[in-house]
Amino acid sequence: MLAAALLHAADDSPLPKGAKPKEEGTAGAGEGPAWHPSRGLYFTGGNRITRRDPQGQVSVFREPSGGANGLLFDHEGRLVTCEAGNRRVTRTELDGTITVLAENYVGKRFNSPNDLAIDSKGRIYFTDPRYGNRDGMEIRDEHGRLVEGVYRIDDPGKVAQVIAHEVDRPNGILVSPQDKHLYVADNNNNTVGGARKLWRFDLKPGGTIDPESRVMIFDWETGRGPDGLKMDREGRLFVAGGLNQPHPPFETADKFKGGIYILTAQGKLLDFVAIPRDEVTNCAFGGNEMKTIYITAGGSLWSIRVNSPGWRPSK
Repeated sequence: MLAAALLHAADDSPLPKGAKPKEEGTAGAGEGPAWHPSRGLYFTGGNRITRRDPQGQVSVFREPSGGANGLLFDHEGRLVTCEAGNRRVTRTELDGTITVLAENYVGKRFNSPNDLAIDSKGRIYFTDPRYGNRDGMEIRDEHGRLVEGVYRIDDPGKVAQVIAHEVDRPNGILVSPQDKHLYVADNNNNTVGGARKLWRFDLKPGGTIDPESRVMIFDWETGRGPDGLKMDREGRLFVAGGLNQPHPPFETADKFKGGIYILTAQGKLLDFVAIPRDEVTNCAFGGNEMKTIYITAGGSLWSIRVNSPGWRPSK
């Protein structure tokens, strides 16, 4: 079914004809790829942050990492980290010191910060799901319901809730060019019937969403839902998702295989990069021309060249 969906979209694909992903090694690349133009690629896994320099040499950047997951570089080139284990978001300053950006919301600890995005004003958005054991969750709404939300950091310690119940379990996140939209991967994979959808919201100038603007971009149905996502300069979405082996009773693998789903901003499936390793978690554009996509999957790192450079958020 996936192949049939792609038959009419191949001409719009950013992939060179015959392009295949290349395995770059198994260096604990579990999540969080982020590219720095002079320092190379950073990724997370095994309670460490690993750096792969532009020449391909791998070294440990930080260990332990507080259970680091999502990463991004802000407009000043500082590394921002979702420390899922420590239940906080931090920033590594240029001198190597660590600043805590967010560790609670109205006095309640976060669940396990997962992924990040940044807007043109430098405001950081992050998702806060809880996978696995749900003991110790503290954030609830006015009705006492547990919240797995999306938050915005305006300054260290200044945190606002952007999404509470407009999605089921937020994972990947992206702010589009001109701060027009907020994309949220709704990924409740370990619940039968849970959401496996990519949503788009209108983003207001103040950094809040219009809940009524919610549009579903793509639905992975009963398969493994969307995880991390990025965008190229043509506005195409590159979304990690799918599964190669089923995970009953929660996830199927017959229709949506594991890899990178390339979509238009409206949700048309343009192409698919199959990665033969579960689970495909995230991706990042990098390289000298920003035309290489690095993919994290099951502790392994993969890459593939594309025709269009990735979009890098800027002021």
